[in-house]
Amino acid sequence: MKPDDPLLQILACPLDKGPLHLVVPDGPDGAEAAAEALYNPRLHRRYPIVDGIPQLLPASGEQVSDDEHEELLQRMAP
Repeated sequence: MKPDDPLLQILACPLDKGPLHLVVPDGPDGAEAAAEALYNPRLHRRYPIVDGIPQLLPASGEQVSDDEHEELLQRMAP
């Protein structure tokens, strides 16, 4: 998914119905932590993107720690 994808304008968090932000991978290492995801900074929840498809079921999201939250804020696409 690209930062300018029009789909990002209509996707919403399934829990609070607010906007989600694209988190881009850090680099080419392919580590799971660097995977593309959608992030809700209000609830500290990350939703994975698998094969280009956002997984937006409440059960698909995972709570992130405060340290990971800070890292994700830095990696969010503008």
